[in-house]
Amino acid sequence: MNELFNWLPPELASLPRYVVALAIGLLMGLERERNPAAKAGLRTFALTALFGVLAAHLATALGDLWLIAVGLFLVGAMMIAAYLQSPPQDGDPGTTTVAALMLCYGLGVMVWHDEIQLAVMLGIASTMLLYFKPELRGLSQHMTRRDLLSMLQFAVLALIILPLLPDRNYGPYGALNPYQIWWMVVLIVGVGLAGYAALRLVGQQRGAVMLGLLGGLVSSTATTLSFSRHARANGAMMPIAVTVIVLANLVVLVRLGVLAAVLAPEVLTALLPVLLGGLIAGGLGAAYGVRRLQPQGVLPPLAMGNPTELRPALGFGLMYAVVLLAAAWLSDWLGTRGLYAVALAAGLTDVDPITLSSLRLLSLDKLSVTVVVNVVTLAMLANLLFKSALTLVIGGWQMARHAIAGMGAVGVGMVAAWAIMRGFSA
Repeated sequence: MNELFNWLPPELASLPRYVVALAIGLLMGLERERNPAAKAGLRTFALTALFGVLAAHLATALGDLWLIAVGLFLVGAMMIAAYLQSPPQDGDPGTTTVAALMLCYGLGVMVWHDEIQLAVMLGIASTMLLYFKPELRGLSQHMTRRDLLSMLQFAVLALIILPLLPDRNYGPYGALNPYQIWWMVVLIVGVGLAGYAALRLVGQQRGAVMLGLLGGLVSSTATTLSFSRHARANGAMMPIAVTVIVLANLVVLVRLGVLAAVLAPEVLTALLPVLLGGLIAGGLGAAYGVRRLQPQGVLPPLAMGNPTELRPALGFGLMYAVVLLAAAWLSDWLGTRGLYAVALAAGLTDVDPITLSSLRLLSLDKLSVTVVVNVVTLAMLANLLFKSALTLVIGGWQMARHAIAGMGAVGVGMVAAWAIMRGFSA
């Protein structure tokens, strides 16, 4: 930013910081100006942001940092006195405006200390929090105790346990890294929590397509199991069940692509055609199935377990570590044949552990990109085979034949893309 103001004389070198602070104050004040009960609006917020820069400027020039604290105290005291002298008629104590104004002052101080980008980001985020008050209040009122517990448990997994674990390699082949193992747990649980939250908010209101997409984010296996039971209990639910199951398993391909992009971007170029092949073929099959079956009617509830509970998280972490160790050992002992056997066995129940473990071994230079693509493809095919059997055993042939056709299209698309890639590389 300073480059834009090189034409300014030296005595005005600090002007850009005051301009940025003024813009932040105007943005926050513009939102507060819409609230008739607020005691601070456009001008007050703008002046407070400028006051923050000025206080930090003077404190730096004079070497008296206590001036910043005094300024913050004066801003807070001024607003509290204003609300005590003339309380709002609606009974609002005005704590939000007081906190926002004090934050605005602090952002001005940050601007002076060259934290301009962070200050601007915080100013925009704060304005959004102020603006979306009705939506946030409605969200909090609809949250259940279980929803809040899920968020707290995820915070424990990500912000308490993860930082405490050592980021060092242990065990045979240096394959076991406690920090990396738990980071995979946090990643998978976070994806499941996002799907669970979206499912709670909009899943039951947007039809079978949305329910299938969100169910796949939380757990495609649980979604397949739940709707197979619904189809068995009520034959009229068969079209909805098929649609939800096929779409949930399509989302698995998207999840794998996201995981690869986050953890090993170098493998994405080779893996993406296989995933796209499955998505295109499965998507066309799903579209044909929706058009033919015409799912309609009241959607049954999709019973999902809390994705952030510690026991499932520990179970996934243990399974990931075992698969990682077995993959490293068998790859060293039997070569790629041993690793492919692990992929087929692990993929029957869950495709995430073998995918994550192969990406981890790739980062340790123990696997090639080609082998990782083969492992993920085999694991996904085994997973589709397992879920096809699940629909047949639980849902019955009438429902399973449609679901198997949809999941089979996914598998055929993946195999076709994989074969084409092999042909080009040969």
